[in-house]
Amino acid sequence: METMMKYLPVLALFLLASIAGLEMADAAGECGNQSPDRIAFQLAPCASASQNKNAAVSAPCCSAVQRIGQNPSCLCAVMLSKTAKNAGVSPEVAITIPKRCNISNRPVGSKCGGYTLP
Repeated sequence: METMMKYLPVLALFLLASIAGLEMADAAGECGNQSPDRIAFQLAPCASASQNKNAAVSAPCCSAVQRIGQNPSCLCAVMLSKTAKNAGVSPEVAITIPKRCNISNRPVGSKCGGYTLP
C-alpha cells in the first residue's frame, strides 16, 4: 500500500497529461521531437530520489538518467519541466542524481537553470 501511495502522484500526472493531450513540439527542441514533459515520465523510478538527497537511487532510475543524460540539455529540460515540478521534484536534489548514480561521463560544472551539475 505504501509503494502504491508513493507512485500515486506520478500516476495522477500521467493521467492529467493524457487527458490534457500534451502536445509534442513541432520543431526539435532540447529533447528532439519529444517534449521534456513527456520524457519526464521515464524518470518515474527517480521520484523519491529527486525529493530527498538522502534517499537511495534505484538502478532503474540510474539507467533512465544515464540514457536521457546522453543529451545533457534534454536531461536539464526534463528536470525543470512542468511535469517534474508537479510531481514534487526538487531541482536542487534532482541535479545530484547523476553523481549519486556514479555516472562518470556526466557534464560536471554544466549549468541547468540556476543549478550547477556536481
